[in-house]
Amino acid sequence: MNHHPLLETIQTPADLRRLSRIELKQLAGELRDYVLQSVSRTGGHLSSNLGTVELTIAVHYVFDTPHDRIVWDVGHQTYPHKILTGRRDRMATLKQLGGISGFPRREESEYDTFGTAHSSTSISAALGMSVAARMKGEQRRAVAIIGDGALTGGMAFEALNNAGFPHTGRQADMLVILNDNDMSISPPVGALNRHLARLMSGKFYAAARDTAKSVLKNAPPLFELARRFEEHAKGMVVPGTIFEEFGFNYVGPIDGHDLDSLIPTLENLRDLKGPQFLHVVTKKGYGYKLAEADPVAYHGPGKFDPAHGLVKSGGPAKVTFTQVFGDWLCDMAAKDERLVGITPAMREGSGMVEFERRYPKRYHDVGIAEQHAITFAAGLACEGVKPVVAIYSTFLQRGYDQLIHDVAIQNLPVLFALDRAGLVGADGATHAGAYDIAYLRCIPNMSVLTPADENECRQALYTAFLQDHPTAVRYPRGSGAGVAVEARMTALPWGKGELRRQGKRIAILAFGTLLYPALAAAERLDATVANMRFAKPLDSALVTKLATSHEAIVTIEEGAVMGGAGSAVLEALAAAGIATPVLSLGLPDKFIEHGDPAKLLSSCGLDAAGIEQAILKRFGAKPALVRSAAAR
Repeated sequence: MNHHPLLETIQTPADLRRLSRIELKQLAGELRDYVLQSVSRTGGHLSSNLGTVELTIAVHYVFDTPHDRIVWDVGHQTYPHKILTGRRDRMATLKQLGGISGFPRREESEYDTFGTAHSSTSISAALGMSVAARMKGEQRRAVAIIGDGALTGGMAFEALNNAGFPHTGRQADMLVILNDNDMSISPPVGALNRHLARLMSGKFYAAARDTAKSVLKNAPPLFELARRFEEHAKGMVVPGTIFEEFGFNYVGPIDGHDLDSLIPTLENLRDLKGPQFLHVVTKKGYGYKLAEADPVAYHGPGKFDPAHGLVKSGGPAKVTFTQVFGDWLCDMAAKDERLVGITPAMREGSGMVEFERRYPKRYHDVGIAEQHAITFAAGLACEGVKPVVAIYSTFLQRGYDQLIHDVAIQNLPVLFALDRAGLVGADGATHAGAYDIAYLRCIPNMSVLTPADENECRQALYTAFLQDHPTAVRYPRGSGAGVAVEARMTALPWGKGELRRQGKRIAILAFGTLLYPALAAAERLDATVANMRFAKPLDSALVTKLATSHEAIVTIEEGAVMGGAGSAVLEALAAAGIATPVLSLGLPDKFIEHGDPAKLLSSCGLDAAGIEQAILKRFGAKPALVRSAAAR
């Protein structure tokens, strides 16, 4: 039985625009079911996509996409958009190696006008597109769709400020749609807001307002009185005053699941000049009761049966590095009352749920504001507090200036717990923590710890917390080698690595969790293996010792080779005047696609077989010959 007969007729948004209003409502039901069935088979973001079905339909119905530019903030809510823009049959490949991305990508479709995955970028990008259209004399609209969470990012407000009052004196013709899914509209309020939205977005209201302004400007006191009256009258029924102050015409809030409200309002706004702001209210997980009841659990589920929902797998799950951090944070807080935990809107992702429950006064979620999070931590550290900033590796990139200017230059004891270091699998290049070693080790006063397993991660966090200068502990997504975590916290010898296997001729220097595939490869090669533990300060004494007692050095890291830990080893050897050949293995100089993490590591030659093959290819059976040739 075909459950999606209407949806199967939609290959592009042009097909969508031929449907009647009644057919659009049928399409919404089919599209929502298709999203649910697809994600249940592949895993991916669910709650956010179920909540944007009607909004997606309405936007593509009203605007002439792809001629009109639609920019989706973050992009984890774009599965309905992908399905309606010719990628329905590829949804089975979602987030898989060689398949379609879970986020918008320009190279994937002309309808993906701007690549996104991190938050708060959409208004800036749409503004740029709007200004470019004006410069080129093209008649096109630019629409930014941003969630309420992404609107907490300072960059979004910078863009709002620029769009409403640009330096050129000419306001941009663009629309910002706020997808507010953190509140609900009761039926009476929803009906009232629908009426107000259609009224305020209509040409009559806009013309009357502009005419009144032009007349009253000749009488400044009356103009100011009228302006204040309009603001306060709107403020009584809508929370739009702040956006009006930015220079936008605010409309809403309206029910984001009501096509009869969305479509005429968008049609009105499409024809208005200047910056427009539409506030729509949606519900995460809408239409699937289990996701509505627990949108957090269904935010990014793996495969599941829609009829039964998420079911806990049998047997104990392996402890993840995120859990190790969360447990350590609570234990450390019990030992030291100076500790505070900071997260830029990633409580669940960073493992801070229990910490918030046990220490609510020492827990700070600053919203999607990485720059503020870092300087906020710096301010705390100035007063003798010990801040721990739990942040993804790629999100720390967004606060790099603050890291240098506000933390490192002042040598403040802020600990950065870097989750998602290395490859992250399904989320792909936008979330892969490939660059943290390279961008951190070049900063004076900063130290970088690279624990190899779960227990060493706990001890590394403890060690870093004890320091009186900036530190970072990087650890990957998911679980590691499965090493039991000791309850006791023991400081690691500062800046010192350890020998894990004594072999001959070749010494492998492993940074982080790739220690274990390195050990496996070393067994076949009879190589020496060192667990380096620190990318900075580097254990130069151990490096020198191994370089002078072996015929070749191999460095291994789950990070960018260029400027990474391997580069630190090369620098140390050059400084010591040691010419031992070095092979640096790590992530290549390209962006790694989404896919299964194990397959991705294998494709980069960072599994045991790949490490062994790379060493044999470079040094063969007689690395001494390579060294002799290099010396000549």
